[in-house]
Amino acid sequence: MHKKLNLVVLLFFLVGISFAQERYTADLFDEIRVETATYATKDGENLDMDIYLPQNDYEQERATIIFVHGGGFSGGQRDGENIKTFCTRLANYGYVVASISYRLTRKGKPEGFGCDCPATEKLNTIYAANEDLLDAAYFLIENRHQYAINPQQIILSGSSAGAETVLYTAYQPPYCYGLDSGPVSFAGVIGMAGAIPDTTALYDESAIPSLLFHGTDDNLVPYGTAPHHYCEENTKGYWIIHGSYTIAEKLQQLDAPYWLHTTCGAGHEISSSPLKDYFDEIIEFCKDFAIDRKEEQRETIIEGKQNTDKYTTYNFCSE
Repeated sequence: MHKKLNLVVLLFFLVGISFAQERYTADLFDEIRVETATYATKDGENLDMDIYLPQNDYEQERATIIFVHGGGFSGGQRDGENIKTFCTRLANYGYVVASISYRLTRKGKPEGFGCDCPATEKLNTIYAANEDLLDAAYFLIENRHQYAINPQQIILSGSSAGAETVLYTAYQPPYCYGLDSGPVSFAGVIGMAGAIPDTTALYDESAIPSLLFHGTDDNLVPYGTAPHHYCEENTKGYWIIHGSYTIAEKLQQLDAPYWLHTTCGAGHEISSSPLKDYFDEIIEFCKDFAIDRKEEQRETIIEGKQNTDKYTTYNFCSE
């Protein structure tokens, strides 16, 4: 009797080890529950998040991915069909995933977020989105036991305006959330056609593992260092920002881990295409770079013809 009991215990133990080894690398969970929660109320508006939770999962400290949608800070939504599919697929791999709404401070403004929008207002727009993202992270950390979250394994991800938000938020010193484990650094960041306003924000203590998707011919958010939307210098919206290529150069100098994923000749469509086209790369980055802390600098180049009329020519792209 004791031998049979010991055998059953051993089998459960071995299955548990195998399951732990496959988590985050294999599609393990068929049933995903989505719970909507209000994480903050600002200016009379409830800011909600959809939380994707793997069911029949007994892990108590799960890695978490926060996704921030794009839309020029004037539109977009957290529950578009492509986003719901993306978040569900991530949860299938064992992640807790939160897709958030945030203040769209350029909504209804005729100048939008383009060349007629003053540079100072562009910065203030990103500051507001950054505050909302931090509040969302704080909500998840405060409720970490309810959602079975590991606060030290939170990965930020975003598209276009969302990418600008997550990159700005990621490259800051660790945040104090009053945890016994100390300040929290985000475990990694995934930017899909994003940029940052200041490269001095990147230094040894703020550089975290980064997966950077971008097209060399992005006419809105530059791949390298250039004016936002390529605005002329005499316009209100003239504002120099630093895209994925420049960020990767700085991370390389700091000897920090990154994966620069470049599509030659591609435009701003790279802000959304990785959700489907490069899902496997996202899974690989999250596990190897963000969770296992793999120290690697990697560059992937998708071949294509680059338009040299307006954009900086890169010698790794065909002309």
